[in-house]
Order: sequence, then C-alpha cells, then structure tokens
Amino acid sequence: MYEPLHLYIDGRFIGTEGRVTEDVIDPATGGVLARLPHASPADLDAAVDAAARAFAGWRATSAYDRAAVLHKAATLIRERADAIARTLTMEQGKVFAEAKGEVLVSADIFDWNAEEARRSYGRVIPGRVAGVHQTVVIEPVGATALFTPWNFPALTPARKLAAALAAGCTAVLKAAEETPGTAVALVRALHDAGVPAGVVNLVFGVPAQVSAQLIARPEIRKISFTGSTPVGKHLLRLAADGVKRTTMELGGNAPVVVCADADLDLAVKSCVAAKFRNAGQVCISPSRFFVHESLFEPFVHSFAAQAAALKIGHGLEDGVQMGPLAHARRIDEMERLLDDAQAHGGKIVTGGRRIQNAGYFFQPTVVTGADDKARLWTHEIFGPIAPIAPFGELDEVLGRSNGVEAGLAAYAFTRDVHTSRRLMEGLEAGMVGLNNLAVSTPETPFGGVKESGHGQEGGAEGLHAYQNIKFVSEA
Repeated sequence: MYEPLHLYIDGRFIGTEGRVTEDVIDPATGGVLARLPHASPADLDAAVDAAARAFAGWRATSAYDRAAVLHKAATLIRERADAIARTLTMEQGKVFAEAKGEVLVSADIFDWNAEEARRSYGRVIPGRVAGVHQTVVIEPVGATALFTPWNFPALTPARKLAAALAAGCTAVLKAAEETPGTAVALVRALHDAGVPAGVVNLVFGVPAQVSAQLIARPEIRKISFTGSTPVGKHLLRLAADGVKRTTMELGGNAPVVVCADADLDLAVKSCVAAKFRNAGQVCISPSRFFVHESLFEPFVHSFAAQAAALKIGHGLEDGVQMGPLAHARRIDEMERLLDDAQAHGGKIVTGGRRIQNAGYFFQPTVVTGADDKARLWTHEIFGPIAPIAPFGELDEVLGRSNGVEAGLAAYAFTRDVHTSRRLMEGLEAGMVGLNNLAVSTPETPFGGVKESGHGQEGGAEGLHAYQNIKFVSEA
C-alpha cells in the first residue's frame, strides 16, 4: 500500500544501496513504514549537474510540448489518486478524504500551469524614435532548488514543480523526509509522462546539509521554500551570497474576526471545519478567533460542541474526521502552549489532552480567557487548539489581528458591505477570506506579507516567479 521510496536523479530512480537511511513513521501508529535513502554529497552534486545540463533543452522545448508533459502527469496523478492518497495518509496522518482531495487538486495545479505556460506572453512597447523596436521577452530563470514541508506533501511540491517546469526551468526538489512517499509518487507520474532526464530531480537528507550544498551551487538560480520563518530567514542568508531569486512562504498566524452582524451558524461551521482540517497543521489555518461580544457566548458554545463531536482516529478508517499530529514534537508543543495559556488566565472549554497510547493524537481543544501575552495569541499554533476572545470595536480588533509578525492569511465574517470593505483594507495579510475560508486554488496567488514571506505561488504570479524579464531595444 505504501509507495516504494527512491531518490530520482537524471532520469533514474535510486534506492537505499550504500546510502544512509532513516525510518519513515506512520503518525497514527508509531510504526515504521519504510526506510528512506538520503542523498550523499555526490548525489546532490549529480542532481544539480543534471538540472543544469537539462536546462538548455527544456527551455528550448515549446510551451505547447511542455504543457503536454504536464497534462499527461496530471492525468496519471488522477488515475493513481487513491494509491497516492493512501500513501499520503499513512505517512502524514490526514484523513483519506482530505488526502485524496489534496492529490486531485495537485493534478489540477499541473493542468492549470500547463495551460498558463501557453499564455505567458511578452509585449511590444512603442518606441520614441522611428525605426526603434522595443520588446519585453519572458525567459525561464534556470535551474531551481525547491524545498517543501510535510503538512501538504502533494500540494506544495505540485505548486513548485508545475510552475517551474511550465516556465521552462529545471528543478531539484528536496521534499520532506517525514512524508517522502507522496513526493516520489508525483515524480514517478512526471517520469512516466515523459519528462526528459535531468529536468526533475528528487533528493532527501539532513535538511540543513542539503540546503547548504544546493544553494551554494552557482547553477541554482532560484530557490523556493515553504516552511517555518526561522528556517526561511536562514535560507535567505544563504541565497544572498549568490544573489539568487527567492520565493518564501513562511509561517502564518491567521486571525478570524466574527462581527456582530455575522451569520453565526456559517461562521462556526466554517471555522470548525477549517481549524481542525489536518489537525490544525495548515499554514493558513484559522488560528486566533476574535468574536464580537454580542455573539461570544453562543459562538464558543457551538464551536466547542462541534469540536468535541469530531471523530478522531487513523485517517484510513471510515468516518474519521481528524487524524494525528505529524510527530511527537507537535504533541509536546500543544502541551506547552496550553500550560502557558493557563498561566495567562486561560480556561480549557473542551479537549486539552493527548489521546490513545499509540500515535500522536491530540483532542480538538478550545481555550477562552487567556490574555494577549499568551503564546496561543503570539505564536503559530500549528495544531488543534482554538483560542477565542471577545472584542467590542472594529478598530480594536484590527489592531489585535495585525499585532503579530505573521501576515499570511486572515478571515472575517460580516454581512455589512462597509464593514467588509474596512476589513478587506485593514487586515494585514497576503490573502483575506470574507465569509469563507477558501483562499487557495490553482488559479489564485498564494503568499504572505511581513514575516510570512514574499512572492506568490499559484496563479499567473506563481509562474512569473520562475521567469526573468528581458527588455530588448532594436534599431
């Protein structure tokens, strides 16, 4: 049931022979799924060499033909969706329905970028002098290094690979060691779709060592990273030595503002579903809930009741609505956050404990009463804990919503058009959801402001991130 694990370098799948390996763990059971090979320093150099060597041929391939490969990969991903989703659930923990949905959206991402590549136009600028022709030409950046996290092991690699390949770039993908099988399955689909040798390479290893070696290579001209803010800052420093292009999708800490005129049932239902999706391990997960004082008590009561009713278990079991956290470290962090919240006056309304002896399960948890200095408000939770607080005035809640360094996503519920406009303009985030929490699709830009990073993935902006702009003046 679990995807066989390999490196993929210069068109070849490479196993564990002669290489350092590590265990891949099922977070629902604590059992070992497989042994993952680490790329040696020589493997990493070979992957970069292959990407650099393949770049000339791939950039010269027409957008039409590049699109054909990406479309074929999307078709294969859909045909294999059940198998890939099982692998994803086994290594990451999210429930099967969520995993399959992620896999299918990943196929959509390949399709969308395939089509967008055919619409990536330059332009003609009228010259000031007769006989001078001025054009803007769009060109691929070059070989890229792509770093992806464990929480969305299909979606995030798909975003980076699809845009890079559509633009005419080649790639070395360093996917997460906790969730390697899904990345292998995506690369296998690209291989079977006919991507030329060297255009895509897949490596695993000790993250700090891999990133340092890949980024130091002069052939790598673009870096895309999704992960924590501290690691992102470190990679930016490494990239600065080579003045390399970067896209950074870093941590989030999304506020939710529920106004006095909000549809209460819609707000609660939407927030519970989004908060506990993937056990809260989502960078755009609603993290801090600010509810108008007139709705505070009914919101907390309904939210806590729906959270407590969620069925928790192995993601492959029927009817399960929330799986485990990804690893034991997340359980420890949830307990530290709750201890800190209680020290700052917080009250646990529901949940608050790990559950089951095997695996990394934690109860859906609701906390009220914690003051603004509690870490639940100031730090990204990345787990199934929802702090809720009342507010009175809109200016007050905008200040509290914006009072963190993160600025990835923000959400609000209101039925007043003027309030909606103030929230849209006043919330400091790269993405804002009004009366819904759907801010991520293949055709829309995804990215943040402040310490949540810079640049976008998805949409036309995601393709542009892998392109250089050249101005040509011809007399």
